[in-house]
Amino acid sequence: MSFSIQQYPFDNTLESTIIENHRDFLNWPLVYFLEENKSREAYVGETTDVLNRLKSHSKTEKKQKLTTVNLILSDKFNKSATLDVESNLIRYISADGMYSLQNGNLGISNHQFYQKKEVYWEQFKDIWTELRSLGIARHSLDYIDNSDLFKYSPYKSLSKEQISGLKMILQCLLDDNAKVSLIEGGAGTGKSILAIFLFKLLKTDLNDFNYSDFDEQDEELFQILKDVKAKYGDLNMALVIPMASFRKTIANVFKNIKGLSQKMVIGPSEITKQKYDLLIVDEGHRLRRRVNLGSYFGTFDKNSELLGLDKMTTSELDWIQLQSDKSIIFYDQFQSIKPSDTTPESFYALKHLPSTRNEKLSTQFRVRGGNQYVKLVHQLFDKGELTEQNRQNLGFYDFKLFDDLNEMLGQIHLKEKQKGLSRMVAGFAWEWISKNDRSKFDIVIDDTALQWNSTVTDWVNSPNAINEVGCIHTTQGYDLNYTGVIIGPELDYDFETNQLVVYKEHYKDKNGKNSISNPEDLLDYVINIYKTILLRGIEGTYIYVCNPNLRKYFAQFIQSFKNSKDVVKNYAIVDAPNEFTVPYYDLEIAAGQFSDLQSVEEIKYIELKDIANSADYFVCKVVGESMNKVIPNGSLCLFKKYSAGSRNGLITLVEGTDIFDSETGANYTIKEYSSKKVTDEEGWQHEEIILKPLSTQSFEPIVLRDEETMDFRVIGVFEKII
Repeated sequence: MSFSIQQYPFDNTLESTIIENHRDFLNWPLVYFLEENKSREAYVGETTDVLNRLKSHSKTEKKQKLTTVNLILSDKFNKSATLDVESNLIRYISADGMYSLQNGNLGISNHQFYQKKEVYWEQFKDIWTELRSLGIARHSLDYIDNSDLFKYSPYKSLSKEQISGLKMILQCLLDDNAKVSLIEGGAGTGKSILAIFLFKLLKTDLNDFNYSDFDEQDEELFQILKDVKAKYGDLNMALVIPMASFRKTIANVFKNIKGLSQKMVIGPSEITKQKYDLLIVDEGHRLRRRVNLGSYFGTFDKNSELLGLDKMTTSELDWIQLQSDKSIIFYDQFQSIKPSDTTPESFYALKHLPSTRNEKLSTQFRVRGGNQYVKLVHQLFDKGELTEQNRQNLGFYDFKLFDDLNEMLGQIHLKEKQKGLSRMVAGFAWEWISKNDRSKFDIVIDDTALQWNSTVTDWVNSPNAINEVGCIHTTQGYDLNYTGVIIGPELDYDFETNQLVVYKEHYKDKNGKNSISNPEDLLDYVINIYKTILLRGIEGTYIYVCNPNLRKYFAQFIQSFKNSKDVVKNYAIVDAPNEFTVPYYDLEIAAGQFSDLQSVEEIKYIELKDIANSADYFVCKVVGESMNKVIPNGSLCLFKKYSAGSRNGLITLVEGTDIFDSETGANYTIKEYSSKKVTDEEGWQHEEIILKPLSTQSFEPIVLRDEETMDFRVIGVFEKII
């Protein structure tokens, strides 16, 4: 789709310049980017009345500092499209790090509209490429997608559930009876995102919100925010993060956001320096007490004395309450992993004070397996009732148990190449000997030798992280795409008692066990560690278990990973359909159209019990070598029926009279899809479609041009080999 980016000085000549050069766009939807190159400040907006909108901006003190306007113009824009481009630019420019945005973080669009994915997302990618060539953007979209600046940016289009959570938290601030608001939420329920989003909301001038574009939910949220600001004014506040590594990551996020500062992100020991109107605490379960503190004992004692508290009985949770008029504390009792963490009893006591307001977050936003996967993880360790449905209803979440650590290591490296942010993580069952001698290995299992993380600060994003193994202390709070978890020799299973057991001598975190005399207490901490790291992976989690008994126990409930030489069938071919079946088409029955296969009377069905919405899928037996890098000859493959959305870069089953597959002699084929589009007065159309083989052998791509692209359809998108 055609577009142009026109750059002009943001001065008193702008109005006449736009009238002279862009008369057709005076009352047309467009997107604009105001910038000042030296200070690197910017503002992103969209409008259908460009002259009035820019004139209005020129009268505001903050916008007067901006010197250049970039107009993003397209005769194919509509209001929905410009709202979408605006919100994407805000999200990606903020995370790119080149500019500090003046925008407020409300009114960021996330609605669906006609051809959003198949046309306008492709256009946005081209716009971003052009912005990179102009020096306005620096990184690729793929790079930004995996960055912490993007994942933890307050410039996000929140889901309905997250907006409800945000309104609930703002209501806590309006509650005169609530000195403390305890917000309980499990791993992946978006606690950190809400904490950061809330902080940015409260630190943004109301005039910086583009509320002309608010939807109904935004307006309600904005009204509550106005009430909070009217009640408190400019709050003296800080975001408290107990874990040093995660604290530095979020401080870097704050450094790149207009109106925020990395000094606003503090550790618990810093809150003794002054009193605050409001303290927002993320990962509150990691606030400490006076147990196994190592070098922190001295600071803890000094701070306790400074606050007039008994160092033997106080905790950082008490400090929060003493040093703030109001506090919002996000916590999860199942992520308490050390004796130094504030006790559940302390939270229980706080929870039941009349001055405490208790709220809960329940929707899972991190892992694609959703609440079902979270439930399964808890049941595995808590001896909950594990049913067939619990084990199978994970959608396409990639959850596998490995018998071979080298094999799991290989898969994590593969996922790192494909997706990025894939890491090995282990329980604390090995000494950190490589800390002082990088020639030595810490984790040695059979013929596999690995080293612990070489840095404790922001290890997940460090250059050599893919070749190292992280621990709970370097991964808690972080999102990963794939996690390979090594469950060490400290945890086992006793089939006689049907109980998990912990071996204290194999647990190597000295500060995590020295004061513990009851094995049950240590077992609880170790279980919480594994629950926490098993909930890091967005798209998948792989597990290797050191102890044979525990591996045998897990194997009852987790599907084993098998290489292509040793595949275990997780399907059955049946003659009649049922609620778990999808149609099965054998592409060896070649020639003609794919529709001929669909009309065969004696069609078979494949029963797949790990699939939801089975009506959206079908299975094909793929023949030939043209896709053997991904799909070996003779594989049974699951396809999702194609309805809408971009196909570029996807493996697709396509059909057309001008298609001829040399291996099957048919008018359909399976190839990687890419296309080029052009626009004219009738809209957009394909100029060229390329169907690319992915093979170790020599196969030519199928190229369709002009009229050949007309009689063409995408039937399905490849999901996986079954």
